[in-house]
Amino acid sequence: MLTLASLFWAANWVVARAMRHDMPPIAMGFWRWAIALAILLPFAAAELRQKWSVVRANWLTLALLGALGASAFNTLVYLALQYTAATNGVLLNSITPIMIVLMSWIVLGERISSRQALGVALSLAGVIAIVARGDVHMLAALQFNRGDLLLITAMFLWALYTLILRRRPPELSAVGFLAAMLLLGLPWLLPFYLWEFSVRGGFPLTPATMAALAYYGTLPSIAAYLFWNRGVAQVGPNKAGLFVHLMPVFGALLAVIFLDERLYGYHFFGAALIFGGIFLATRKSSGRDG
Repeated sequence: MLTLASLFWAANWVVARAMRHDMPPIAMGFWRWAIALAILLPFAAAELRQKWSVVRANWLTLALLGALGASAFNTLVYLALQYTAATNGVLLNSITPIMIVLMSWIVLGERISSRQALGVALSLAGVIAIVARGDVHMLAALQFNRGDLLLITAMFLWALYTLILRRRPPELSAVGFLAAMLLLGLPWLLPFYLWEFSVRGGFPLTPATMAALAYYGTLPSIAAYLFWNRGVAQVGPNKAGLFVHLMPVFGALLAVIFLDERLYGYHFFGAALIFGGIFLATRKSSGRDG
């Protein structure tokens, strides 16, 4: 289940890159979660009615989680994939654990050990290597791909979402929580979708766009989430966290196979720095760190 969750999430990035000329990015995000919500509501409606007092008491937390984790994060990813390769996307997505460490320090004031600081620096060096395409002249001129910068912003939002997730109401089941989060978070995206529609128009319902929407609304939005939660419950969060690193592996392979993208030396170099930094920043302390 953990492996399938990583595969479904990685494939989401590849599908978004493949459909960038067929569907506007905000429409991708809006209809992805609208479809997922429509599928979830029949299963979650009874629980939401029964526990509406819980939803009402936690409406702001649920709305923020929906806005950050669904609406803003995924829409920024879809926007970014208009400009940058899926390979870059899934590799840059790997810095999420580092972003969480940084946000915990900035927002919650949690202490960062010297080992974690080294891990953060190492991972950020890997990000710079990928964003700069291994070209020091790009660093000097600050000529970065806007898609990569949007992806880094999305990672910060996901880290913030993860921190707020600690306040998730435990009374709600996985399905009920996801439905409530979407119900309160999706309206945040509606004004942006209407603006995009007025500027760019809609998209044709072709077999390709309908297949993409069917994929968006089911496997990465519902199945992966439920598989992940169940997998974490079975093996524990520490072991489950390792499966996140399958995303860049799956994503890069799928991008090479289906999008004819190429892997370059800077991808491997940057990935090695990112994963080395994650290892340093997330492994358990031996008690001797400064």
